[in-house]
Amino acid sequence: MKEKKKQILVVDDEPSWLKSMAIMLRKEGYQVKEAQSAAEALTLLIKYRPDLIVSDLTMPDMNGFDLLDRIKKQPTISGTPVVFLSAIDDFYAKKVARELGAKACLPKPYDKNDMVSILKQYLPR
Repeated sequence: MKEKKKQILVVDDEPSWLKSMAIMLRKEGYQVKEAQSAAEALTLLIKYRPDLIVSDLTMPDMNGFDLLDRIKKQPTISGTPVVFLSAIDDFYAKKVARELGAKACLPKPYDKNDMVSILKQYLPR
């Protein structure tokens, strides 16, 4: 029996980051959905149940912290692991991310090997 591909939702307001992340993840064998805003991600999450969410931290409509807070309040998706990406290497942001329940907060630009390692660590088996 063929193993089902793990599904990842990528959220980033910068189209170039969104596309590069999606391409990299597809090459790694994941199914990927893309959202250009936290609001679009929340709309997608009504029907789409990814195995993991990778989200930018700084977005204009709603930041990653607010997105994670909204996810945690939805019983059907509250257990979905969330990994943040941030162009700002901020100790405080990483601390808040962990306190809110994010699995990791990686820098932008991300290291592909670090990203793949984190995803394998937190994707459900």
